[in-house]
Amino acid sequence: MQITSRLTMAAHMVCAIDYFKDTQPVTSSFLAKSIGTSPVMVRTIMGMLKEAGIISSSKGKRGIDLARPLKDITLLDLWRAVDETEADSLFHFHENPSPLCPVGRNIHAALDEDLARAQKALEDQLAAVHMDEVEGTIRK
Repeated sequence: MQITSRLTMAAHMVCAIDYFKDTQPVTSSFLAKSIGTSPVMVRTIMGMLKEAGIISSSKGKRGIDLARPLKDITLLDLWRAVDETEADSLFHFHENPSPLCPVGRNIHAALDEDLARAQKALEDQLAAVHMDEVEGTIRK
């Protein structure tokens, strides 16, 4: 299992928007060069971040802004905006285990609690990381 690179790209974007806000307009082209990806990918992620209320954008010289302070944005906020699946769980069970097999009929129940704890631990860790801390490390 691997979370897509959208989470790390979103974190890069949010930090760059704040870092460069007073020195130059931050545009999707600028962010694409900084991240090393296509402007299309940046605009896709920007749409997700905008829908989640993390960024705002305006046409013209101003470019992209944060909709709230970095200290009020966590990695969990970013993950939920760009990478969280629509399912209730990160972990997807195979669809048709055999009910005739003792493993097949019990595997879901045997793993449910452990997988729920693993997802909760991930979410708790992401919630503990605020983007002002991340940018503070960048500025060192």
